[in-house]
Amino acid sequence: MSNNNNNNMTTKVEGKVLVLERTFQAPRELVFAMFKEPKHLARWWGPKGWTLPVCTIDFRPGGVWHYCMRSADGRMESWGKAVYHEIVEPERIVYVDYFSDENGNEAEDMPETLIAMEFIERDGKTTIVNRAQYASAEALQKVLDMGMLAGITETWDRLESLLQDLAE
Repeated sequence: MSNNNNNNMTTKVEGKVLVLERTFQAPRELVFAMFKEPKHLARWWGPKGWTLPVCTIDFRPGGVWHYCMRSADGRMESWGKAVYHEIVEPERIVYVDYFSDENGNEAEDMPETLIAMEFIERDGKTTIVNRAQYASAEALQKVLDMGMLAGITETWDRLESLLQDLAE
């Protein structure tokens, strides 16, 4: 796919896997904490203008993260659920990501995603390598067609902004 220079994120598709890579100007422990603690996630998760009014996390293998993203005008909600498979602090998080409803029931008509995130520190900066594996290339294309790439770019832009605020 493409390399977007203004936000330092590279994206590529390898069959049914979408690989995202981005470097943040912050130490690994801090970047990792952004994905672990509800108080942090609530401040940056979701596209620009969206809020996270519901965010519960049981951060351990077998634990569940359940959340609701709400659009700025309050008209749209998107519920999600992640089930953690592997956590190695502050190096790696592996989980299965689902679209869900407010009760945590998985949406059967939407693709689930196996996410493996690596946090690599170099010279005080942290690179996240996010490998998202779908059941098929068609399932991956479905989420790309829904605008997922723009959404994750805006979400990681918000993370970058929060990390800068915390550094000051």
